[in-house]
Amino acid sequence: MRRAKGQRGIVLLEALIAMLIFMLGVLGLIGLQTSLTSAQTDAKFRADAAYLASEVVGRMWADLGHLNDYDGEDSCSATACSEWRAKVGQLLPGGGASITVDSSNSDVTVVVRWTSPAGETHQYTTRSAVLGKAS
Repeated sequence: MRRAKGQRGIVLLEALIAMLIFMLGVLGLIGLQTSLTSAQTDAKFRADAAYLASEVVGRMWADLGHLNDYDGEDSCSATACSEWRAKVGQLLPGGGASITVDSSNSDVTVVVRWTSPAGETHQYTTRSAVLGKAS
């Protein structure tokens, strides 16, 4: 029995199309994995920034007599604050912070900044009332 000339190679064509569909699926999974890793990294840095901001507010509560010493854009005179700023630089890539203390009512604003591995700049801001008399 002879086959018709038009049907030669149809199995090969079907196999190539199946491989193409499979490769597109694999590429889609690789792209999804990449975006998931990026989102996980960003979430970790946001969580670290929130923790660091809460930590410095806690340090301020423990050091009410020197509350105004925490005030500063890129530096501060309180020892606990200087240690904290070093920690920000260690935990966050390109990490920095600014602390603003309103001495009239002891309101504190903490801004933690970092640069993601993709080059995007982010910041986390928190405000708190540290109820004590600033010196």
